[in-house]
Order: sequence, then structure tokens, then C-alpha cells
Amino acid sequence: MSVPEPAHPPAPSARRVRPLWVALGFALTGLGFLGLLLPGLPGTVWFVLAAACFARGDERWEAWLLSRPVVGQLVQDFRSGAGMPLRAKWLACACIVVAVALSLGRIPVLVGQVAWALVGLAGVLYITLRVPTKRPNPA
Repeated sequence: MSVPEPAHPPAPSARRVRPLWVALGFALTGLGFLGLLLPGLPGTVWFVLAAACFARGDERWEAWLLSRPVVGQLVQDFRSGAGMPLRAKWLACACIVVAVALSLGRIPVLVGQVAWALVGLAGVLYITLRVPTKRPNPA
């Protein structure tokens, strides 16, 4: 698969930063794959950020990431505004609730516990109210 060359070559200062974008893209891709394996760690957000980094660093790596099974579809759904499948929304919210509940006892200060619970609540509210629900395509 060939990726077209950019229409305008990058400025000299941008050329120096491109390897940093690619390195950050790989680090975020690694976190994304960990998120697919570990409960409580999101995967999609890291892949979306990795794709954005690759787009700034090297479009060939962005194309590579978007061509991965499952991962590419997740990023493309996010970019198009298609949202998350209902099952994924339920799973994400459940993971947030479990992670916050298990970690509250480790925070010694009440103010910290309340703040952490509010962060978890904000995540659940964002997923349920702001992220569109992707409807399955009728076959």
C-alpha cells in the first residue's frame, strides 16, 4: 500500500520534530495495545492520540495504524463521529466505576477521595452523554 507524499514539504524546524511525533505515536500505540488487554485501561483513546501523532510525524505510520484490524476501525469511528458501540460504552463505564471504587480506599484524604470520585463520575457522564452510540449496520 503506498501513501502519497505530502503536497508541501515540511519546514526545516518541523522536520526535526517529526521523529519525536513518531516516537510519541509508538509509545501511545503501546499503551493502546495494553488497554486492549488490561481491564480498566482504555485502549481507544491511546490509539486516537497515536494516530494524531503519526499524522504529524509520518503519514505512512498513520496509514499503518489505521490498517490494523479493530484498531483502525476504532480510530476511524472516532474521527467520523460514529461513536462507540453500546456494549463498549457499558464496559467502559463499568471499568471506570470498578477502578474508582477499588482505588478510593488507597487515598488517605477525604478531599482526594471526593475529587477522585468526581473524576470517575465525569468520565462516566462524558461517555454516556457526549459520546454517540454507534448503531450496528443492518445486514
